[in-house]
Amino acid sequence: MSKRVHRISYGGDENQFGDLRLPEGNGPFPVAIVIHGGFWRAKFELEHMNKLAEALTALGIATWNIEYRRVGQTGGGWPGTFQDSSHAVDFLRTLANAYPIDLDQVITIGHSAGGHLALWLAARHKLPQNSMLKNSNHPLRLKGAISLAGVSDLELMHDIHKWKESITGVHDNPTEDFIGGMPVDLQSRYAEGSPIALLPIGVPLVLIHGSLDVNVPVGVSEHFVKAAMAAGDSVVFKSISTAEHFKLIDPESDEWSIIKEAVIRLLH
Repeated sequence: MSKRVHRISYGGDENQFGDLRLPEGNGPFPVAIVIHGGFWRAKFELEHMNKLAEALTALGIATWNIEYRRVGQTGGGWPGTFQDSSHAVDFLRTLANAYPIDLDQVITIGHSAGGHLALWLAARHKLPQNSMLKNSNHPLRLKGAISLAGVSDLELMHDIHKWKESITGVHDNPTEDFIGGMPVDLQSRYAEGSPIALLPIGVPLVLIHGSLDVNVPVGVSEHFVKAAMAAGDSVVFKSISTAEHFKLIDPESDEWSIIKEAVIRLLH
C-alpha cells in the first residue's frame, strides 16, 4: 500500500475501516467519501473502488474509501450497515486532527448499493429522533452527494427483484436480505433506510446512471430525481446512453469525464 494511503479503523470490527488517500501537497484538502456497492453483500469489498479513489486523489481531493459490515457478516445489514457508514463519515472529525482535510468540503460518492448509502448519508439528519439508525444529533454536514447507478428507492428495488423472481423462479432479493424482510412487513425500516423517503435532503445531489444498466435499472434514478425535484432539492441527473453498471467507476472509460466534472462542481 502506498505511503499516501492510510488504512485506518473507525471501529472495533474487522470491517470497520477505511483507506484514506491524500493528494500531493500540504492541504487542507476537500474530501470525497467513496462507498462501494455489491448489493450490501459480504463478497463485495472496497478494493473495487480503488481506481476511482486514486483518480479522484490525483485531482487534489482526499478520498476516504470506506468498508462496512455487510449482509452475510455478523452485524451486517439492518441496522449495522447504516450505523457503520454513519460512523465512518463522522470519523472524519477525528481524522482531521491528524491529517490535512477540510471538513467544510466533504461529499459522498457511491456506486450501486454504495450510491444508496451516499444519498442516505446526506439525508440521515432527517431521521426520526427515535430511529435506531440515528447515531448522532450532529452528523457531519456534507456539501453534496453523488449516486452512480445507485439504489435510491429501496422499496422499488425490492419490487424489481420480486418481479425477477417471478420470472426466473429463483429467490434472490438483495434488498429484502439487507432490510430483513418485505416492505409490507417492515414499513418503518424501509422509510428510515430509503433516500426517497427522507426527501427533501437539502444538499446538492447528482445522480449518474447508465441506460444499459441491467443491475439497477435507470428508471430507479429517474423516479428518485422527479421526487427530489418535486420536494425542492437541487438535483442534477445524467443518463449515459453508452454505459452499463460498472463503466461508471472506470476512470479509463470515456464516460469518466462526466463523473469527474460532477465531483469538481460539488467541491468548488
